[in-house]
Amino acid sequence: MGLMDFIKKQFIDIIQWTEDDNGVLAWRFPMQDFEIQYGASLTVRESQMAVFINEGKVADVFGPGMYKLTTQTLPVLTYLKNWDKLFESPFKSDVYFFSTRQQVDQRWGTSQPVTIRDKDFGAVRLRAFGNYSYRIADPKKFHTEISGTRERYTVTELDGQLRGLMLQHISDAVAQSGIPFLDLAANQVEFAKALREATAPAFEALGLQLEMVTLQNVSLPEELQKILDQKIGMGMIGQNMGQFLQYQTAQAIPKLAEGVGSGGGGVAGDAMGLGAGLALGQTLAQQLQAGLAPGATAGGAGAPAPASAAVTPQPVSQSADEVLLLLEKLGDLKAKGILTDEEFAAKKAELLKKLS
Repeated sequence: MGLMDFIKKQFIDIIQWTEDDNGVLAWRFPMQDFEIQYGASLTVRESQMAVFINEGKVADVFGPGMYKLTTQTLPVLTYLKNWDKLFESPFKSDVYFFSTRQQVDQRWGTSQPVTIRDKDFGAVRLRAFGNYSYRIADPKKFHTEISGTRERYTVTELDGQLRGLMLQHISDAVAQSGIPFLDLAANQVEFAKALREATAPAFEALGLQLEMVTLQNVSLPEELQKILDQKIGMGMIGQNMGQFLQYQTAQAIPKLAEGVGSGGGGVAGDAMGLGAGLALGQTLAQQLQAGLAPGATAGGAGAPAPASAAVTPQPVSQSADEVLLLLEKLGDLKAKGILTDEEFAAKKAELLKKLS
């Protein structure tokens, strides 16, 4: 290798980035011990920006285009280095390229339920997940706040921080949207818009622009979903509580007959104890019907009967079959936790007295 060839290799006359690796947000041009030739060519492709750094300070920023590097195209660097108008010598500067392409299909989601305030249910813990996309909008700020002097900075390295920002603002998004939890699933676009508006400032502080947010699913933890299902079911029953109890009773008859036909003495014995809950079941049905009646107000036409009249069960003549049927029903109430063991024992004793 000749001396002139060796000298030529010390100067850089073409600066560009082909962006051959996907997922790279920032890339430092390999300078090593080389210097940039005065008048060298800088090529910045579409969806890129280039930044010159002088001794750790951000100097000139270039958008897409082809530039000849002179004192005219490098005004900030010229000022920092105190170049005069006749300067034409090679110079040193770090050059960073930034990808301004939209980084799509980024995932966000709640690893644990997030507690929010809901106007219907009060405090609600929900799970949600979706996608978002962003791009670098301010390379100077991104370099200062995020990528720094590293040779390259990737989407993967930034993923955890951005995902955390999304989750941090879910509660704010729900509050801003004003959408009740029950309506979130039907208003996913509105919720996603509110989440984007709530999170965008945090992205801007990092030199990023949050382009789009989507919500794919929102749900409650399993134990809360069961409670919600019960509430929805009660709402569907409405004023037909009596019909609902009749239906439930009819459904219980085949099971009862099967138990008696199998010779299970325990069924009859349990029925004797459980039948005492009949009065309670009737009272609950009356109270529910009164409470669900339209226009039910305190002292109004739809108001429930006084507590003393509602609670005091009326004597009812019951056959053994009726007792078995009703006790089967109360057994279901006890199994579902609606009746406690103490209430169960009290009603059992009460029914035994009636049958004696």
